[in-house]
Amino acid sequence: MKIRSVTALPVNIPFHAPYRFSYGAIASLTKTVIELTTEDGVTGLGECADGNRAAEVIAAGEKLIGLDVRDLATAESRIVPAMRYTPWGNVTAARRVFGGIEMAMWDARGKTEGVPLALLLGGAVRTEIPLTEYFSYRFPGTDPGEATPTDIARYCATMIERHGSTVFEGKVGTVALAEEIQMVREVRAAIGDRPLQLDANGGWTVPTARQALARLAPFNISWFEEPVETYEELADLRQHCDMSFSAHAIDLARAVAFRCPDAIVTNVNEHGGIARTRDFIRSCEAFGVGFRFHSGETGIASAAYLHLSAALEHVRGASQTLFHWYADDVIEGGPFALENGVTQVPTGPGLGVTLDRMALERCHDRFLAEGSF
Repeated sequence: MKIRSVTALPVNIPFHAPYRFSYGAIASLTKTVIELTTEDGVTGLGECADGNRAAEVIAAGEKLIGLDVRDLATAESRIVPAMRYTPWGNVTAARRVFGGIEMAMWDARGKTEGVPLALLLGGAVRTEIPLTEYFSYRFPGTDPGEATPTDIARYCATMIERHGSTVFEGKVGTVALAEEIQMVREVRAAIGDRPLQLDANGGWTVPTARQALARLAPFNISWFEEPVETYEELADLRQHCDMSFSAHAIDLARAVAFRCPDAIVTNVNEHGGIARTRDFIRSCEAFGVGFRFHSGETGIASAAYLHLSAALEHVRGASQTLFHWYADDVIEGGPFALENGVTQVPTGPGLGVTLDRMALERCHDRFLAEGSF
């Protein structure tokens, strides 16, 4: 199970229609697909989530040639500086690069041993993973998009009819507050009593968020993600409402100290791989802080978070996904299906997904033509 080579390729995954959020609008996702091959000819798949990291991945992979894919500690020590900050390198970037390679190491091990990742992590406590159905204002693309509150409400109703969607999550902080209040009112009417979550991506100030949350309270919002940007601002806002908050920023010690946010929502790559993500989730459980995954990966990293969700009981409730918005993917049969509010955990060895070579080439060509998202 020794590593023979590590290669990487940037790809663009397009959306059917560009979606709007507080940072602007986005039409595609740029990811780095990683292939790690062992001396036995087994290929493990991994992914870096933060754009084109191909050169860094290939350089880091050279340091791992001849290493056993099970030796995660040695691999990490060769790539990630052993401190939180150094003026001679980018620790965050190194951690993300290692996280993608480490994912491929797990996949190669699972394929070699003939067992799925969830079993390597201790076994599955669930085989169906609940995920949210996303909505937002979207510009026209191959889909017509949604330009009004009524358009968005109709879209949500259509997702219920076509896919049996059970939990909805939508972007706010993109247009005038009065219009977004109307949007939420119409979405609530369209989805009935199904759970409704909102996400402002930190786009509001505390005074604006305080006003918005007061006006949104009648619509029974079950979770609100990043109505403001920082933990301190969330703690300030908590004094004025009793909604549950989540955030992407990762700082468990401060979350415990502030007793806010109620859950941390992030991906596998950000923690430095599958093992580090597993350990972080267990720490969240010990301190009573919720954990969910956010979406925006190819089917490779999506498979990783499905397996982690299957193996770790603490990943409760619906994580995020954009599966119904994807217009392409790099795995065979992708994107993953989301029906009746759940996605099935892949059952094959390792991550349980297979690279589609034609799709990989197509998505790489799209990156070369468009550049990073």
